Amino acid sequence: MASVQPTTLPVERVPDLFREKFGRLLDTVHANRPTDDTDIIRQAWKFCLEHHNGQLRASGEPYVLHPLEVALVLAEMKLDSTAIAAGLLHDAVEDTPVTTEDIVSKFGEQVAHIVEGVTKIDKIQFANREDRQAENVRKMLLAMVSDVRVVLIKLADRLHNMRTLEHLPPERQRSIARETLDIYAPLAHRLGMGKLRGELEDLAFRWVDPITWEQLHEAVEARRSEGEQFLAGVEGLLSERLHENNIKARVEWRIKRLYSIHSKLVKSQTSIDQVYDLLALRVVTSSVQDCYAVFGIIHSIWRPVPGRIKDFIAMPRPNLYQSLHTTVMGEGGHQFEVQIRTEEMHRIAEEGIAAHWKYKAGGSPVSARDEQRLAWVRQLVEWQRDMTDPNEFLSTLKIDLFPEEVYTFTPKGKVVVVPRDGTPIDFAYTIHTEVGNTCVGARVNGRMVPLRTKLRNGDIVEVITQNGHTPSRDWLTFVKSPRARNKIRHWLNEHQRERAIEIGRKLLEREARKYKVGLSQFEESDYARVAADYSVATPNDLWSAIGFGKYSARQVLNRLAPGLVHQQQEAEATPAAPGADAVRRVAATSGSDSLVVEGQNELLVYRARCCNPIRGEEIIGYVTRGKGVAVHARSCPNVQNLLYEADRRIAVEWARAADDSAGAKQTYPVRFTVHCDDRAGMLKELTAVISDENTNIRTMETHLGDAGDAQIEFVIDADDVRHLTRLVQAIRRLPGVRDVQRSQKL
Repeated sequence: MASVQPTTLPVERVPDLFREKFGRLLDTVHANRPTDDTDIIRQAWKFCLEHHNGQLRASGEPYVLHPLEVALVLAEMKLDSTAIAAGLLHDAVEDTPVTTEDIVSKFGEQVAHIVEGVTKIDKIQFANREDRQAENVRKMLLAMVSDVRVVLIKLADRLHNMRTLEHLPPERQRSIARETLDIYAPLAHRLGMGKLRGELEDLAFRWVDPITWEQLHEAVEARRSEGEQFLAGVEGLLSERLHENNIKARVEWRIKRLYSIHSKLVKSQTSIDQVYDLLALRVVTSSVQDCYAVFGIIHSIWRPVPGRIKDFIAMPRPNLYQSLHTTVMGEGGHQFEVQIRTEEMHRIAEEGIAAHWKYKAGGSPVSARDEQRLAWVRQLVEWQRDMTDPNEFLSTLKIDLFPEEVYTFTPKGKVVVVPRDGTPIDFAYTIHTEVGNTCVGARVNGRMVPLRTKLRNGDIVEVITQNGHTPSRDWLTFVKSPRARNKIRHWLNEHQRERAIEIGRKLLEREARKYKVGLSQFEESDYARVAADYSVATPNDLWSAIGFGKYSARQVLNRLAPGLVHQQQEAEATPAAPGADAVRRVAATSGSDSLVVEGQNELLVYRARCCNPIRGEEIIGYVTRGKGVAVHARSCPNVQNLLYEADRRIAVEWARAADDSAGAKQTYPVRFTVHCDDRAGMLKELTAVISDENTNIRTMETHLGDAGDAQIEFVIDADDVRHLTRLVQAIRRLPGVRDVQRSQKL
């Protein structure tokens, strides 16, 4: 979808544009909600004009056009006047001297609450951009629980920003587009807003991977004429059959969205020539009974493709989406998908929660159906309360926002939805935390199965529990649901911490006996003082750190009783004063670059073999017992399994290249696989591109497929992430290359 391209207008024409757009806004509100009072919208627009006066966007256009466009999107969603007024004011607190109190006094508590929920957290200093992003999303979701209009305004805001993204620098374009694909499009999906989600995905795809977008766009356009001709014929035939059977329905057809096609290509590892269901038909009827009648008629005309029939009417998705889906084979071997739904189902599928969000004066704004749709948000808020690490919160949120569901049953017939590849442990925690914690086994369809068994649609699952049983750390290696993962981590963290505190106390007591010091002589205030020196909150945190091996008992004892431990026996450096910079250089281990690590001592540091991070990647350290600090890429799948013990996490970063003590250029081995056509000259072209990027090839291995495809696996020496990105983009430009995937393991 082409993005809107605003232009800088002469000053004398700007008021006319304002009047035209604001008039269109009021007309839309009157058409969709004729009983709404628009006075609050007029007041908000006047306030917006006054306080954003003179501000410009990156495109050079007046800034006030942005909140006006956001308000137009909200009006098209048929939201109420309060939401539209908040949409006009959504940037006032963030980008002008206006305060929340000013909004309260002029527009009331409700509007102020919505604006506050949308406003980013800019007054607090965060360690990095990712932490700020995580906390902004967390704040929005918390506000959304009490008023979903917060997130609807945020989605409208993001949609207009994506439509005008071409005016930002390339790095910002990629960053905003990536965040849109990771968070905002999935959020729209979970709220059932299919139309908005589709536009966000297609706009973001264009900036995240412009080369692939361009190639796919050209390929689809080349096939559009033939596809439209085929679908027009199918529509005519189906409409005729429906008329013969006295079924009133409208038939629509479309070619699938680019991002949807791209996702299918990546998942199936095929070329666009081998994707036969690019074409889609939709039948909208007046009743559920007619939906099933149409379903039968379609299968009487065209042969259904096995395994592609889904009944989301009888079993709606968690976001309340309902439709019948089937894929059939047409003339000439053309496969096409058909969706069948009622008008109400169609409205909800396109607009989601915004389709029936009604606010009654003085009444509750949330209907029972809306409550059901927002149940996952309340669960999300519940598990995030115990999640202190912003990056862990964000990565878990991404999993929870866009799951692929599997529908299972309890022995009594209750439907339990678990993520794709979910296990009996996921099933157990979905039922109740205690059921999960005490799970010792499971029967699936009447047979005992291992707890790591992947559940399938229609499985009947019976969980076997045992009082006194506790979660296992191994469960983290195979559970899929964020709820189960968080509950297991929480239990392990609490009990590991208790054990560490106990060990820390014993180590300190043993060290004290060695120097004939009685710990009973120290007051609680003494321990609190030493804990503060180590920048931990409580004495328990201090003992926990001793138990985990972050600080030595001798070092802490010397702080408690200065002078009792001889200086020459002090093996470890004293901690930095509170607030001082505790970051120190650590010499590179063999085969790794220099790293900077937060800590008190010279620690052994090594790059984890499971992900082999390279310079430029985001990294995180994990204190391993007896092995030093393992440095993982933040994207490493093992990171979330390891870091449930917050006390063992430690900040690390790449040293500046100019400070690299090795002196020589550092390279990193990287393995990646090229999925491509099996044709003459392909290997020669690939190696030429790699050579042109001044890249050394360590190893190469070729695997031929059965459908004219090939997978070529390379291990190359990369300087850093930018070098690797340039190389991958160059390879993707080659004709016949379908995808390039990096393998973190060597």
